[in-house]
Amino acid sequence: MIELPDLVAGALAAGTLSALALLGAGLLRSRRQRAVQREEITALRNRLDDVQAELAAEVEHLAARRIPAAARQLTHPRVAVPAPAQPQFTGSPIGIALEGVLTSVRSELTAQRTRVDAAAQAGMRGATREIQAALYRLQDGLRSLQQRYDEPELAQTLFVLDHENEQSLRRAQVTAVVCGAWVGLAREESHLVEAVTGGQARLAGYHRVRVNNHLEAGTALVSHAVEPVAVIIAELLDNALRHSAPDTDVVVNLEHVHHGACVTVDDAGLGMTQDERDHARRLVAGSDPILLTDLGDPPRMGFAAIGRLTRQFDLGVDVSSPSPYGGVRAVLRIDSHLLSRIDPEQRPPRPAPRARPAGPRNPPARRRIPTAPSPRCGPRQTCPGIRPCPMPGACPDAVAVPLSDRPHHRPRPRHTRRSAARSRQPPRSARCSPGPPPPVPRARAREPP
Repeated sequence: MIELPDLVAGALAAGTLSALALLGAGLLRSRRQRAVQREEITALRNRLDDVQAELAAEVEHLAARRIPAAARQLTHPRVAVPAPAQPQFTGSPIGIALEGVLTSVRSELTAQRTRVDAAAQAGMRGATREIQAALYRLQDGLRSLQQRYDEPELAQTLFVLDHENEQSLRRAQVTAVVCGAWVGLAREESHLVEAVTGGQARLAGYHRVRVNNHLEAGTALVSHAVEPVAVIIAELLDNALRHSAPDTDVVVNLEHVHHGACVTVDDAGLGMTQDERDHARRLVAGSDPILLTDLGDPPRMGFAAIGRLTRQFDLGVDVSSPSPYGGVRAVLRIDSHLLSRIDPEQRPPRPAPRARPAGPRNPPARRRIPTAPSPRCGPRQTCPGIRPCPMPGACPDAVAVPLSDRPHHRPRPRHTRRSAARSRQPPRSARCSPGPPPPVPRARAREPP
């Protein structure tokens, strides 16, 4: 018979063995779990390293490719911004955050470009004002010499210099308009055809322009629309003359339409591509802000100036149609509220610049001076849409304009240059050649910007 202490010892031994077995099994399970956890941790670490590498590559792609492309896209809209290098980031929180960075960069670059361009335009306005003042002084000096001397060759040379000075004034005016300066005002209404011929007279190749006036006699512009229309016509004609052969004409037609009048300019040049046409249409619409950096190098400011004026004076310009002569057709639309009427019998329109005579197109060996584009104006008259308003307080019925828009055409004395020169000439016996000199062309006047 087994004694009780032996039974207790056996039970204790069995319990101890069971406990040891359970402990061993637990230790094995724990070791296996730790091994699995170590494998998972290793996999997660590897995955994290891969994600970090992909994110670093995406950030590098953003800095090296996408941000520069977005910056170039601000000035060249056709530049495409690359997509994310890692497709898995598209639509993810990381991808959305990176797109936000790109948007912020675009906004900041746009703001900085606008600020820098505004500072550049302000500086150009100041420089243009000084240039205009110097050109006005030069013009006064040239016209004083025209009144003082009666020698034909000298008078012709002075006329050429005065016309070159007028072209410099036009370029300075266009630059000032693009940079936000006021175009200037006329003191009274003018015939619409006078505004067209006034813009024509500001160009070097004005003799190539053929004007066909189909308007009712007396059709005129209100005073504040005269100078803008003259500037727009001058720029449209300058574009047509520059981009067409020198032996071709530029045809201008003035016609009535249902809501006002239209001035159509047709040239026989090469025309424009679709991209150039779209760009020109955006510029002349005047709906987008104008930045100097968008106008090319060197800047082409003609269409930009037209856009400024169309927006300010409620005019319309369209350059989307081809010309029947193969070039570009530009149409200026003037609404009825900008038109008025002048009695053509009491105040007939002034003659247009003399057109090029028929015959061979080759230029002569010696340059001949054309007739004056517009006749001399009296102290209270305005030339064809190009007479500026005087200085504030100069006349009670005039509209005040800034100092940079002061007039440069002073009323001339009633005596002619011939009589003034004759008073200074020696007796007939002392002259070198008898007989009167040929007539001297008279210079024209235009409004300062």
